[in-house]
Amino acid sequence: MKTIIVIGGSKGIGKALVEKLLSYCKVINLSRTTPELSHSNLTHYQCDITQDELPEIESADGLVYCPGSINLKPISRLRIDDFKSDFEINVLGTVKAIQKYLPILRNGINPSIVLFSTVAAKLGMPFHASIAVAKSGIEGLVKSLGAELAPTLRINAIAPTVTNTELASKLLRNDKMIENITERHPLKKFLSPQEVAHMVEFLLSENSASISGQVFEMDCGIVSFKI
Repeated sequence: MKTIIVIGGSKGIGKALVEKLLSYCKVINLSRTTPELSHSNLTHYQCDITQDELPEIESADGLVYCPGSINLKPISRLRIDDFKSDFEINVLGTVKAIQKYLPILRNGINPSIVLFSTVAAKLGMPFHASIAVAKSGIEGLVKSLGAELAPTLRINAIAPTVTNTELASKLLRNDKMIENITERHPLKKFLSPQEVAHMVEFLLSENSASISGQVFEMDCGIVSFKI
């Protein structure tokens, strides 16, 4: 049975992923809040990835870093501290987790790391400057570490469009906004956490053994198509 470390598995995409993995994996979740589920395969450590020392873990075969931010402001209202905060949670937290657990991951069974970018790193969108900067850093990290860690360890990222999570709730707070978001996407939908978690599950599995250094657009067509 594989062991997967999930950073931020108590909410949103992370929670959906943990729920998928528990039936056949040991899951070690690190998050500020305790998951709303309990299972014999689940171990939880309460910690803030940006502030706390990360716990010692003996072995792991995969790492998924889920924490992120949606800080949408015009550039005139973004402070340098906004850029620093978004970079810290999205990039530095990722680096901290990878550096901490890389020694045990190297010894894992077909080990894999999965990170998160955003469609805003590819598609120019107003008010996304801070998060686009941070997530572009994640995409660069995936490319660099994909080369550096091959052939021992694979690393990939998913760049989702709007996903129906608590983090995106301000974008989906009424029927009109939901309609507008839906219509903007060529596939006339946005993402559920379970859809994204399914993609993470694939990238952790041996079915993706030939895939590394890639960023997968889960975009409902918004980046890829102009219709």
